Amino acid sequence: MASADAFKVSSLKDKVTLITGASSGIGAGTAVLFAKLGAKLALNGRNVENLAKIAKECEDCGTSKPLLVPGDMTDEKTVKKTVELTIAHFGRLDVLINSAGILALGTIETTDMAQYDHVMNVNVRSVYHLTHLCVPYLIKTKGSIVNVSSVNGQRSFPGVLAYCMSKSAIDQFTRCIALELAPKQVRANSVCPGVIVTEVHKRAGLDEEQYKQFLEKCSVTHALGRPGDVEEVAHAIAFLASDAATFITGVNLPVDGGRHAMCPR
Repeated sequence: MASADAFKVSSLKDKVTLITGASSGIGAGTAVLFAKLGAKLALNGRNVENLAKIAKECEDCGTSKPLLVPGDMTDEKTVKKTVELTIAHFGRLDVLINSAGILALGTIETTDMAQYDHVMNVNVRSVYHLTHLCVPYLIKTKGSIVNVSSVNGQRSFPGVLAYCMSKSAIDQFTRCIALELAPKQVRANSVCPGVIVTEVHKRAGLDEEQYKQFLEKCSVTHALGRPGDVEEVAHAIAFLASDAATFITGVNLPVDGGRHAMCPR
């Protein structure tokens, strides 16, 4: 970013920011960027070792030591504890970034109810629960919410049915809470990434060769002819959370190299 000050992204300095899914991928990249911008961080993630590494990277950026609140956000006690510890430590909450999520492969024929429930619990229910508990504190600070969705919520793809449904739900959730919270000056937006180079696809079951081919296909499926990287999504999240976006709410922002605009020819 050429000049953070010029775009008011520096307004994130000292803003208490809770980021879920911060132990890897987009959540981790967002944590590091917010650290560079001077935010005070509470970081959640399931991988405790990775979360500690990201926290160290954040500290090396010159910010205060992040508060680590590890755990699985599908566990209601963990969600409640995460909010309680964040407020007890910082005394307030300015920004909530819901980045925790999973990708699962499967069609209507192959996705059983256990897999469906798991995807929806991680990607939707936990986001609803955490946001519900954070909203009273965000109202006090006139804060901001940014949800990490996907182009899969805006466009239909075969083979990832439950995932597509979950991200469509997140986009609708974002728009609805934006309208509900607007009178209280709390903004809510989502980013909708295309293919971003992270470990999420491998965790979903792609082997090295399949993943290589998947990324190569981005030259055709994305208008810009490539997959994106984590930092590109993190910058969009920072923009939406910052004072550069004070008149933006209810937006599902594609960060996808133009993929949402593509159609077969």
